[in-house]
Amino acid sequence: MELGLIGLGKMGGNMRERIRAAGHTVIGYDRNPDLADVASLPELVDKLQGPRVVWVMVPAGAATQATIEELADLLAPGDVVVDGGNSRWTDDIAHAELLAAKGIGFVDCGVSGGVWGLQNGYALMYGGGAEHVFKVQPIFDALKPEGEFGSVHAGKVGAGHFAKMVHNGIEYAMMQAFAEGWELLEAVDEVTDVREVFRSWQEGTVIKSWLLDLAVRALDGDEHLDKLRGYAADSGEGRWTVEAAIDNAVPLPTITASLFARFASRQEDSPQMKMIAALRNQFGGHAVESK
Repeated sequence: MELGLIGLGKMGGNMRERIRAAGHTVIGYDRNPDLADVASLPELVDKLQGPRVVWVMVPAGAATQATIEELADLLAPGDVVVDGGNSRWTDDIAHAELLAAKGIGFVDCGVSGGVWGLQNGYALMYGGGAEHVFKVQPIFDALKPEGEFGSVHAGKVGAGHFAKMVHNGIEYAMMQAFAEGWELLEAVDEVTDVREVFRSWQEGTVIKSWLLDLAVRALDGDEHLDKLRGYAADSGEGRWTVEAAIDNAVPLPTITASLFARFASRQEDSPQMKMIAALRNQFGGHAVESK
């Protein structure tokens, strides 16, 4: 099938490559002309055969809002827009209503996989009406990992980004646990090779995971993380997870504490945040700050 893809950065560019490798046609647009296949959104829409599917992969907030508003004026009834960025689920509802008024479908899709997605596939959580999801399904199948799992129609509009938000909240807490354990091991004289302790956990333990593998990979590159400043940003989804928990009276003490730990990292050079920063760089290519 044909897909219009808007936003060809770290994630979008690799997604275009993976979708094409599965035999689909992708026409991509990016503000950077060196990355784009077309020069404008109108040209992208003109090159697609109807009914069109256009996937938006730009930063959440104003950039996504502006893109969807422009697409609402360019697309035709029966077309479908997919928001694959990290938008807040409440924005999805407004976007779906805006597009529905013009007969255009909307699907929100949480995407996880970072810089490794091209090779390993992307975990996908999507929300929207079944008829709209059906039109996008070949693209979901191309992007997901091999095998039975890794892709889910999570529910109605907003469900995909809500699920991805909770996923990222859990990710915050898991990284924080590894970081705290690493700092404690580094603090005692008795343990003389913390990196190899972490490596030993990669097999036969209940905490073995991809995050643990990435922690070992980071330590192989910088054994004591001396090159990093103990600072870690939050993307917004951790905050949204905590806010949703408050709204629904669901206790999230661990996830909340991991979010607050990131706030603390901005006040001092936290050893724990060196590990958080290293992990975020490993799985997502997120920027790190050197000392």
